[in-house]
Formats: sequence, structure tokens, C-alpha cells
Amino acid sequence: MAIKEATDATFEELVLKNERPVVVDFWATWCGPCKMVAPEMEKLAQKYEGAVDVVKVDVDANPGLSQAFNVMSIPTIAFFRPGQQPQGVVGFRPLEQLEQQFGLQQFAVAAPAPTEELTA
Repeated sequence: MAIKEATDATFEELVLKNERPVVVDFWATWCGPCKMVAPEMEKLAQKYEGAVDVVKVDVDANPGLSQAFNVMSIPTIAFFRPGQQPQGVVGFRPLEQLEQQFGLQQFAVAAPAPTEELTA
């Protein structure tokens, strides 16, 4: 699943009105720790495909969103769950810490049960 880019114009549709939970990565091109977070966001998007959406917001290109959500430091990773206030963490976090911080395991899509092969 591709990570979507949200802008001041598309954020409401992609995040606030989304039926699924959304992890939002507030980042900037010049930010070193943001570059470290990018692969973790890719892993998260793959692992929770179809259950949790992942969206990136370039804070330099979208200053309105940074102000609206009081983003003072980047990377800031926020978790938006429908009907609830967003939660956020600042700085690099590996996938496992993000899962624990936001309780993402409950959204994991169950893996299909392995099929047993009969050998003759």
C-alpha cells in the first residue's frame, strides 16, 4: 500500500473523515530523523494494509496543519482514531514502539491460517 501525501486541502478527507484509523507522519525534507522514520512508516503501511491508513504531511508545504495540530518538533507521528482525540509522539520510533504506543495490534488483519499439505 502506498503512503498517501496529505495537504492542507486534502487532510480532512484523508484523515479526519476517514472511517479507518490513520497514522500521520509530520515531516520535512531537511529533517534527518524524519528520513529514519520513513522506512518504519513503510513497514507500518504494509503490515496494516486495509486496516490502518498511513499519511505523510510535509510541514513546510502545509503550515496550516502544523499550526492546527500544534506540531512544534518533527518528526511528529500522530494517530487519529475515528471519534477520538489524536495521540502523538515526537522523534524517531521503530515500528514496534509505534504499535505499542498507539495500540495498533488490535487493528492487525488476521493472517490466513496456513494450509497443511498432505504428502503421499
